[in-house]
Amino acid sequence: MFIGEYSHTIDNKRRLAIPSKFRRELGKKAVITRGLDNCLFVFPEEEWGVLAKKLGALPLGQSDARGFIRLMLAGAMDVSLDGLGRILVPDYLREYASLKKQVVVTGVFNRLEVWDETLWKQYKGRSEKEIGNMAERLGELGV
Repeated sequence: MFIGEYSHTIDNKRRLAIPSKFRRELGKKAVITRGLDNCLFVFPEEEWGVLAKKLGALPLGQSDARGFIRLMLAGAMDVSLDGLGRILVPDYLREYASLKKQVVVTGVFNRLEVWDETLWKQYKGRSEKEIGNMAERLGELGV
């Protein structure tokens, strides 16, 4: 399980070092794709396979399903960790997530999220103010 929050940088060659705590569970190969809320998702290959099957089972006749499938799957890229535990972040994904040099890598159960540092601070600040309301709504779902 991935948990935690780590500050990192993307170097001039578009490489991002995965925090050492996450490397073993992530494995040598992973999949990076568009995430939600303007971040990127990084999945271990096995977890990506589970998600891709669920996406593939969505109804093609539904516009929202088609759009979501396209963005997630067409935006995905296989990546390999190099000897120093770095992955290459494609330009189109860097642009999507507005990633600059300083980023935050977060562990979120079955995936990593990669955030521009400024956007992460803004998102986290908004979310922290709403945590009570979120907990109440999740309580209605049995969480």
